[in-house]
Amino acid sequence: MRPESLDDYVGQSHLIGPNAVLRRMIDSGNISSIILWGPPGVGKTTLAKIISHKLQRPFFTLSAISSGVKDVREVIEKAKQSRFFNPDPPILFIDEIHRFSKSQQDSLLAAVETGVFVLIGATTENPSFEVISPLLSRCQVYVLKSLERDDLINLFNRVLTSDEVLAKLNVRLAEDAALVRFSGGDARKFLNIVELVVNSQEGADEVIIDDKHVVDILQQTSATYDKNGEMHYDIISAFIKSIRGSDPDAAVYWLARMIEGGEDPKFIARRLIISASEDIGLANPNALLMANQAFDAVNKIGWPEGRIILSQATIYLATSPKSNASYNAINAALQCVKTTGDLPVPLHLRNAPTKLMANLNYGCDYMYAHDYPGHFVVQQYLPDALTSARFYSPQPNPAEDRIAERMNALWGDRFKK
Repeated sequence: MRPESLDDYVGQSHLIGPNAVLRRMIDSGNISSIILWGPPGVGKTTLAKIISHKLQRPFFTLSAISSGVKDVREVIEKAKQSRFFNPDPPILFIDEIHRFSKSQQDSLLAAVETGVFVLIGATTENPSFEVISPLLSRCQVYVLKSLERDDLINLFNRVLTSDEVLAKLNVRLAEDAALVRFSGGDARKFLNIVELVVNSQEGADEVIIDDKHVVDILQQTSATYDKNGEMHYDIISAFIKSIRGSDPDAAVYWLARMIEGGEDPKFIARRLIISASEDIGLANPNALLMANQAFDAVNKIGWPEGRIILSQATIYLATSPKSNASYNAINAALQCVKTTGDLPVPLHLRNAPTKLMANLNYGCDYMYAHDYPGHFVVQQYLPDALTSARFYSPQPNPAEDRIAERMNALWGDRFKK
């Protein structure tokens, strides 16, 4: 069912619809090297083949999984030879280009630069992470989106009339919610599900596709989650931001997505520990204890019961008051160190383990805090050049309000907001 023309192509109207950027480029017959970035089953390979057919160019393909530098050099020579018969550069399509090593990608640079061929790369991974900068700068990147419901129903209707087997059957689409949901915007997965449901009713006078049939056949959804891919980082980002935003429902949802996708429970627990300090911090110091205990417990228990522990910790963190004062303080201090360099430690704070150091006034005039009322005495602890520097600013929450009150009582105006 792979389409052979743009008119039959399903989805990606933002790229190949009327007057869309890629459509105009293809119609002009003058296409530059491009990278098609999008999830599986949205038509990257199909689009590359349509471009080649439309422009009537020689079409070479390489798979990043099985091809090496030697294969790249061979296809470059073939592309050069083809120029004797066709003045327009041929098209080299590389599927899963993100799997090419740096040396393999380097071997493409000169040929792309000199126009030996037009490169079309397909990738499911963010090319800014996986494609080397020199090659990326020579290509336009176009983002393909997951197919929407209307796209999939359009595909279904075309299949009913074009597929040799389905066209002979009496197929009725009674409900499409489960079909669309389980396909996840992936055309291949969508067609596979249709095929499974139709085959399950072999011999029936009328083949009915409804939510119950789809769910019964598939039993459960297979979550789209690549532990090493962009989805991994997108979902953990949504998870942490939901905790930071004090939305326990969203946080538990993203937690469930990671669990269903087979994420390492220790990875999730580590992120909870980071969030406990970065986003909650002194507003609720117990959050760090809870997160650390959750990590230890999950490490001992594992799946499936570990999900309950992670859920408890996630909800606790999401519902805790928030403060990034510790995060801001260390970042401000680090920036100060980079700016001011290695400022000398005040003499009274230095240790004096030798007589020479004592003679140089190391440790002289240091005041031992525990010798004073309240275990506190006003004393300079920062370098001379930074006596007025402020890094920690208590934030407005009950716990840090108490901290601010104590600091102001000890230091006077130093911690006034």
